[in-house]
Amino acid sequence: MSISHEYDVVVVGAGTAGCYAAATVADEGLDVAVVERKSEEEAGHIACGDALKGADAFPEAIPKSQIEGAFTNTGVDHGRFEIPQEDTVLDIPVPGELAVIDRLKYGRLLIEGAASAGADFHYDTVVQDVTQADDGSVTGIRARRSGDAATYDADIVIDGAGSLSLLQDKTDFSNTHFDTNVSYSQFCSAYREIVEVPEPVEWDDALVFKPTERAAGYLWYFPRTETTINAGLGFQMTEEPMKLVEDLKRDLRTRPEFEGATVTDKLGAALPTRRPYDSAVADGFLAAGDAAGHVNPTTGGGIAGAAYAGTYAAEQAVEAISDGDVSEDALWRYNERVMDHFGARYAGLDVYNVLSTAVDVDDLMGLLASLPGEKLAEALYSGTTSFGPTLLAKTAKESFGYWSQIVEFYRTKNLADELMEHYARYPGRAEALPVWQEQRDQLMDDIYEMTGAEPKY
Repeated sequence: MSISHEYDVVVVGAGTAGCYAAATVADEGLDVAVVERKSEEEAGHIACGDALKGADAFPEAIPKSQIEGAFTNTGVDHGRFEIPQEDTVLDIPVPGELAVIDRLKYGRLLIEGAASAGADFHYDTVVQDVTQADDGSVTGIRARRSGDAATYDADIVIDGAGSLSLLQDKTDFSNTHFDTNVSYSQFCSAYREIVEVPEPVEWDDALVFKPTERAAGYLWYFPRTETTINAGLGFQMTEEPMKLVEDLKRDLRTRPEFEGATVTDKLGAALPTRRPYDSAVADGFLAAGDAAGHVNPTTGGGIAGAAYAGTYAAEQAVEAISDGDVSEDALWRYNERVMDHFGARYAGLDVYNVLSTAVDVDDLMGLLASLPGEKLAEALYSGTTSFGPTLLAKTAKESFGYWSQIVEFYRTKNLADELMEHYARYPGRAEALPVWQEQRDQLMDDIYEMTGAEPKY
């Protein structure tokens, strides 16, 4: 049996980007379906570090008041970096509003918000293919819903299906500017457990980070409450695979506060640690959130970025449908809004991800251990290019022996700033993208040469 559905917009994936997209479309009076592979009971259950940076800012389609019941710890205000190589702990203040959330509750509240706006949710639906017209325009998807074949015809498909999305494997982007320079090496593999500890932890006001024994990996301990901890670890897929479960448990056994603890949930995922897609639009198609590199989990910038990406994608979809033109050109403004809001900043942060694959982890930890956290935070968040001189001038005595590393970070920050300035000149039309990309790639060549890292893209 095959069932056919027709909607103005079909959203694939009931995550942050997908729910905000669906709520935005429904608020505008268009018909929208959210296709979700999980069951209704499991929907919203997503592997996440649960840390949220930018907790004060969410799009109005699903306002903060709708989801703040999932904000279980709003008292976190700094990062706590454990550096076992140097037998020290570094506290670094973090500007902006931070929170740790109950991700499952948050996911369910998102779904409630989108459903209340008028979105239809189709659970137990696994996408198998994308349908395209003769001219290449995406016209819908084919799926299996509870085992039965189902087709979804739509003016626009919004891909919120997460990292390394199947939809992008199935779509022919040959006549578009959609970013297909995507590989597993630009992602990280992560695993987390929700752990209940018998006594309150002393660091319930901090996001705790600890390097793994190998470069480009880290452990985290994020307190949902003073006794409920999101404990996890991840590594760049450019590196030799880690035994995630075993490595996490090994570290847990070394921490007295976890003695007698119980695990209530386990989950793993692939997460993007890459720059945003150069273009996330094609005829009849937009990608948002993890599916377009619109998150930065290494900085806690994942959830808010995905929320705004989903909102911007939906707003552009509504405008395009209203105008009767769902072409790449008609959807291009979405790319511009993403780059203007957060995409340029995330591209700049990706420079540090590139550096992390080439830096000696012991040298990096030694440098961090030598610096007062307040001065490091001032240099990192000042928004100036005086990172190296400022840090050398203020910490000359403490940082002696690591001056070459500070200079390298100074140069890296300068290149990251230069890259962000280039992203501020993101083109206003698709035809101009190749020239912009060529200039960006020249900047990236300078970054690879300076850091000694292997090309990432």
